[in-house]
Amino acid sequence: MRATIREHLIEALVGLLVVLVAVLFIYIAWQRTGDGRGARAIHVTALFPNVSGIDNGADVRVAGMKIGSVESQRLDPKNYQAELTLALDRDVHVPADSSAAITAEGILGKSYIALIPGGDPAPLKDGATIVDTQGSIDLMGMVGQFINKSGSSGGAAAPKSGAAPAAAP
Repeated sequence: MRATIREHLIEALVGLLVVLVAVLFIYIAWQRTGDGRGARAIHVTALFPNVSGIDNGADVRVAGMKIGSVESQRLDPKNYQAELTLALDRDVHVPADSSAAITAEGILGKSYIALIPGGDPAPLKDGATIVDTQGSIDLMGMVGQFINKSGSSGGAAAPKSGAAPAAAP
């Protein structure tokens, strides 16, 4: 009888340990994803002409290091620019005159917002607006322009096939 109680007690303790480890894992994951950082973040607004490729949760980086994420997006009805709310780590003091640009990790990489620090000694404050921005680049449009321009000849016409090239004097 005592052996049965001891076995059940050990099983209960192991089960409790598993539950505690699972709760700890969830807490750490919540903190690492940034969703648990809302109270520790400052919120700034950035106005972009084009935010293609940027979704809620996209990274905000300085010098390649993640310091925040995109919290929300909306279209400003007055000037028809995309207004993004960025949640930035309160411990990183980004200068108030910083600029923002949408860039990608590579040709096929995900897009993120790169903050380029300015020279102002005062940091961005909660509720500030970044107006010096550069929107995303339309890669397909650039490829289309390149293809269309490469088909036209800029100088003399090339000789037709079968025709002998003109001899040099």
